[in-house]
Amino acid sequence: MTFATRGVEPNGHLWLRVCKSTWDDPVDTSFARRIGGRWNPPESWDALYVSRDLDTARSQLDVMLEGSFVTINDLRTDEYQLVGVELPDNQVALDMATSGGIAGAGFAPTYPLDSAGIVVGREDCWPVAREGFDADLDGVECRSARNINGFGAEFCWWPRDRGVTRVTNRVTLEHWVSPLVVDAVETFNW
Repeated sequence: MTFATRGVEPNGHLWLRVCKSTWDDPVDTSFARRIGGRWNPPESWDALYVSRDLDTARSQLDVMLEGSFVTINDLRTDEYQLVGVELPDNQVALDMATSGGIAGAGFAPTYPLDSAGIVVGREDCWPVAREGFDADLDGVECRSARNINGFGAEFCWWPRDRGVTRVTNRVTLEHWVSPLVVDAVETFNW
């Protein structure tokens, strides 16, 4: 496999992360290290999953509620927050966002869907992630498996003691879940 890399741009981009209001540290990577994710196998390495845009961040809330009988409409407005996260500059990532990067990693051009139209499993991404991690990359910039329309984008950051994240304002649920407030959140003074 010949994977492609890309600079994660722009420097200073405000990434978005959904977190429970009860989390002491919304950028704690220990949970992802323990249970794994799409771009880090369980019990492997630290990873921080962040969304490039508001629609993708909203879709992450659906993931957090999977397996429960709770819907977004059942939540108290203070249960979840949207947090702005600034990562260190000059990140170099495994490219799972462009057609060339996806092909180089051996996936169908329809990624995050396979050629049969089914979402590619996390375990299928782990060998590629391992190669990128072993190549000392900073993470994976990818199309979101939650927004399969191809518009959502995520970054899985592998911290490796290469700088710190900075958390900006936390925005409560009622200010970012409803499509009616998209403009207000996008212009929020982070």
